[in-house]
Amino acid sequence: MNNNGILVVAVSSRGVLPPATYELVSAGRALAAALKQPLYAAVLSEKASALAPELAARGVEKVYAVESPALAGFCAETFAKAAAAAAEKAGASRVLLASNVAGRELAARLAVLLKAGLAADVSELLPDGKVRRPYYSGNLVAEVEFKTPVAVMTMAPMAYPRAEKAGAPGGVEALAFDAGAPKTKFASFQPETSNEIDMGSAERIVAGGRGLGGPDGFKPVFALAHALGAAVGASRAAVDAGWIPYKHQVGLTGRSVRPKLYLAVGISGQIQHLAGMSSSGTIVAVNTDKDCPLMQMANVAVQGDYAELIPAITEEVKKRKGAPVSA
Repeated sequence: MNNNGILVVAVSSRGVLPPATYELVSAGRALAAALKQPLYAAVLSEKASALAPELAARGVEKVYAVESPALAGFCAETFAKAAAAAAEKAGASRVLLASNVAGRELAARLAVLLKAGLAADVSELLPDGKVRRPYYSGNLVAEVEFKTPVAVMTMAPMAYPRAEKAGAPGGVEALAFDAGAPKTKFASFQPETSNEIDMGSAERIVAGGRGLGGPDGFKPVFALAHALGAAVGASRAAVDAGWIPYKHQVGLTGRSVRPKLYLAVGISGQIQHLAGMSSSGTIVAVNTDKDCPLMQMANVAVQGDYAELIPAITEEVKKRKGAPVSA
């Protein structure tokens, strides 16, 4: 292998590219510029040829469309072979994947196939090729140096912004690979039945914390989120108390988010929570304690009782959107 290129691996989720894919492209752009290497991408999907142009338009020099019926459902063994074929074709020195369930499982297998070094949950790519990743809920940040010609890494969610379309689109090349006879196979997928907006792709999030006092305190939070078309988040304290499911947790031990609007209700702002949402565009905090960390860092800080403020804000949002308001 030539080992002179950055490869972003895009794993489709039921026929579409997840938003994290475009974060990988931004990270790849930054690393490619620092190391003065070309940026490539590989789309692994049964519909790769249809998805590849979307990546080619975002500053990627070439996209390898690895298309096969064997890639219709996620099977780490098969996807790792497909990713390895793309990495070898590109002569990649660095391979980037999303740090989600599929990405982490795929990265481990891919590192073995490529005889590559591996770093998980990378939060920062350094100009010299080293990377940084947090340990112990962010209390320690390690700087990792690779000693192998090829390095595989999974990128922490929201560590980089989503890449926008830029300049002339790159080329697309179909890439065949031999799926062989895998020892495992995809059985089925059962989607979660919910009308809630996923935090990972939400542009607006309304989050609640210990200051809500109990599970009933989340009722006005959900009402405001519904009025705004927002996702619902929560602090670790609220989740640990059993007031709301873990999937809503924001922070180092939950989800990292980067919405345009983050409205925090009754959240004091412990360091692990701030680490998961501090990259938000506009931060609005509602709390009775004007001196708590989140009120201090917020773009807009509102001191007061959430039980009075949040329903009033919800009614005003409905009024401005022309929706029916409560009597």
